[in-house]
Parts: sequence; C-alpha cells; structure tokens
Amino acid sequence: MTDLTPTLKALFDLTGQTVLVTGGSRGLGLQIAEALGEFGASVIVTARKQNELDEAVAHLTALGVKAVSFSADLGKAGEPERVVQAIADLGMSVDILVNNAGASWGSPTEDMPLDAWNKLMALNLTAPFLLAREAAKRWMIPNGYGRIVNIASVEGLLGRHPRMIGTIAYNSSKGGLINFTRALAAEWGAKGITVNAVAPGYFPTKMTGYTLENFEKELVDDTPRGQLGGPADLKGACLLFASRAGDHITGQILVVDGGASVI
Repeated sequence: MTDLTPTLKALFDLTGQTVLVTGGSRGLGLQIAEALGEFGASVIVTARKQNELDEAVAHLTALGVKAVSFSADLGKAGEPERVVQAIADLGMSVDILVNNAGASWGSPTEDMPLDAWNKLMALNLTAPFLLAREAAKRWMIPNGYGRIVNIASVEGLLGRHPRMIGTIAYNSSKGGLINFTRALAAEWGAKGITVNAVAPGYFPTKMTGYTLENFEKELVDDTPRGQLGGPADLKGACLLFASRAGDHITGQILVVDGGASVI
C-alpha cells in the first residue's frame, strides 16, 4: 500500500502561496515575513512609511524571498479595503493573512483621551476584521482554503502591573483580538480557513521601547527563561499556524513569553 501521508517538510512548505503581513516593514512583522518567505511564500508587506517598506523589500529580496509592498495606514477608514483591492489589481491573491500591525498608548485610564482609544481600536481590532473579511470574501472562501494568524499580546490575557503605566486600550484591543480569533475560527472552520493567534510577551521593539527602558530588569526577572523574546522566537509559531502542518489547529492562542504568564 502506498503511503500518501505528506512528509513533514511538505507540511511546512508554503511554495505557491502568498502571505500578507501587516506592519511588516520592521520588528516582529519583518521577522514573520522572513520566516514564511524562507519556506517558499511570496510576501506582501504593508506599513505606513514607504522608505521602511523599501528597506524591508530589499532585505527580503536579498534573502531570496519574492516580496512587494503597499504603504497604508490601516487604522484609517477605507485603507484595509484599498489594500486588498490593490493586491487584486496586481493579479495577486492572499492565501495567508498575518494581522501584525498595531499600536499602543501609555496613560492612566482616567487621563486617556477618547481619540487615542478610538485610534487603537481602529488599528488593533477593526483593521484585522476588515482585512479578514475582504480576503475571505475575495479569495479564501471561494478557494476553500485560508490561514489567518493574528498577532495579539500576552497583555490581551492579563492585566497591567500597577507599578507600570496603564495601557487600557491596548489590553482591551488585544483581548478583543483574542476572542475575535476564537469566534472567527468557529464560524469559518467548515470553509477551510483556520484562524489562530500568537500572543507575544516582551520583545525588543519600537513599541516596547519605553517599557523596557524603565522595567526591563523586572520583566526579565519575572520570566522563567530569564530573557526577553529574540528575533527567531515567533517564527516557528507563525509558520505552524500558516502552513498545512497546522491544518487541524484553529481558534487557538499560543503565548510566546518565556513563561512569564505562568507565574
């Protein structure tokens, strides 16, 4: 009898697929783009600043990854839909959507402006919804296949230590993204689309700069592995969720925080 079970290498192979990584010009988004590109995916990256996108595309191209970019402020009305239409206009499609773009705001809750709250909700939660909706209607549902990977945060599962500045909108938006992941996975599972989330702990990025400048020692001391996240630590998790190796995994939240959330 012939064994038709795919090899492990084949299960992780993304050749012939295209991934859209939002916030993909630097930091965690670029690391994820590197990983999925290494395993054969063509990569589309979005971000607000064209010069950073140009650098990211050059970097990915030097690694042998086929990459293009679209500049967009996904927190603004109409921008997620415009990006999807621009991709279609180029004759491309999206098989894998990585919702990574996000923002934070540090402030005591009692002093937080409503405009800041709305800005974070628009980028961190509404944009992933719109991108998922548009990509699914246009490509994933008709094809009976799709992968959606949401980059949430461990702070969507936890509160904020009182010695640190408040981030109520960030925590709330990432908590919403986590339940968005579960609800969408339940709805779209029968359509061949898996929806999962990665919840990073603290990684050195532009967004975490202020917090790490003031609290890095405490955060490291409170992490069982005794270190912050490194440049390769999200890659395997995202590859699993983006590939056929994750066919039977959906609606799950994988925390990547060195164990900090377990103590």
